[in-house]
Amino acid sequence: MAIANSENADVTPLLREAEQKGLRLALIARFVALIGILAFFFFTRGGADNPHSIGYALAGIPYLLLGFCHYLLIGSRHDQPWVKYVFVGLDIALLSALIATQPIMAGLDVPQTFSFRNATFPLYFVILAVAAFGLSPWLTFFSGAAGGVGWLTAHRWAIRDMPDAKDWGDLPPVLTNENFLAFFLDPNFVETGTRVQEAVFLTVVAALVAVVIHRARQTVIRQLALDEEKRTLSEIFGRYVPPAVADALIDDRGMLEPVEREATILFLDIAGFTDLTEKAGPRGIVTILNRYFDDVARVISDHGGVITQFQGDAVLATFNVPLERRDHPHRAVSAAMAIQETTRTKHDLTVRIGICTGPVIAGNVGGGGRQTYTVHGATVNLAARLEGLNKQYGTQILLSRNTVDRLESDEETPLPSTIAAFRTVGTTDVRGFTEPVEVLTPAR
Repeated sequence: MAIANSENADVTPLLREAEQKGLRLALIARFVALIGILAFFFFTRGGADNPHSIGYALAGIPYLLLGFCHYLLIGSRHDQPWVKYVFVGLDIALLSALIATQPIMAGLDVPQTFSFRNATFPLYFVILAVAAFGLSPWLTFFSGAAGGVGWLTAHRWAIRDMPDAKDWGDLPPVLTNENFLAFFLDPNFVETGTRVQEAVFLTVVAALVAVVIHRARQTVIRQLALDEEKRTLSEIFGRYVPPAVADALIDDRGMLEPVEREATILFLDIAGFTDLTEKAGPRGIVTILNRYFDDVARVISDHGGVITQFQGDAVLATFNVPLERRDHPHRAVSAAMAIQETTRTKHDLTVRIGICTGPVIAGNVGGGGRQTYTVHGATVNLAARLEGLNKQYGTQILLSRNTVDRLESDEETPLPSTIAAFRTVGTTDVRGFTEPVEVLTPAR
């Protein structure tokens, strides 16, 4: 089975959904990180006794409101591709404004440039990390580049009224411990070169992370495309083969290896189908069968079974192949009871059902480029034989002794409430069985 190129699959809605989930997760992480940072600054700066600590806490309120507004916008009709850039830009602008204007410690008259020697620059990396959750390389790079610009702009604002500002180029030609410390602790030493290096470093890191995000995004796109293709193929194949078989065919590249396993086979058809065909006519009988098959298929699927064949008005269903079910006899009997109720109440039809448990061989068979999934063995023949014997015994459901023994010996799974016990109605000779087969029906 050929796998289409991921670029040919329309995964834009799925990718958009993945981006939105990532942004929501990022905003939750942003909220947690912000609470942690504010709590750290509050308690390490003197707590409630220090007005400056309270200021740190109050400064976080606009950030919390921004994050809350962005969270509400994600996925709404107002959400546009540029919205996330606006909120990242606002985060950076607010952080840069606080760094440029808020003193490093309340009550001290020191140059604002000392704030840049504090542990504030790593906060831009928090914004960068949050942006990366959005799976957008451009947003990631934007957060780093905008953070660098915000950092330099804040520094430029802080030194705007310092005519005697000094930088590393103003170091004395002959350095000693004393003159270096005096220079480094000079209030006019603004470290513009260091701030530029930090901004460049942040931008470079953002670019590297953006490359990683781009590669991760391509991987996500390919996986989404493959998942979408598999879903489409499963839907198409599911019109012709059971969905469980379709999924297995896709996973196994179109081939299901034969397997020999104990299974329960359910065979059913409509009583009086010939007369019904004559009354309904060709178009009418097709409509009746389609509605009937839809409900039968739903019931069998709900009970963990798989329909392997439609034969005229008959249905052949398997339990425990290809999907393993420990309690397959119970599932088959419960499905039979539900099918009888559904066909009687919704379609005013009577169905005859044969159920047999035993070894079967299941797998792909066919030729000329066409294959189908089917089951073979004496167990299948007996289920079909039991279905036909319903007319002879005047019953609607017949089971083999092996099926009933399995039902009665399984203490973990109770019988359907509509069945009190089973009664023997006779024995029959079946090809493939050396001894006559005991035939039973539910006693209600």
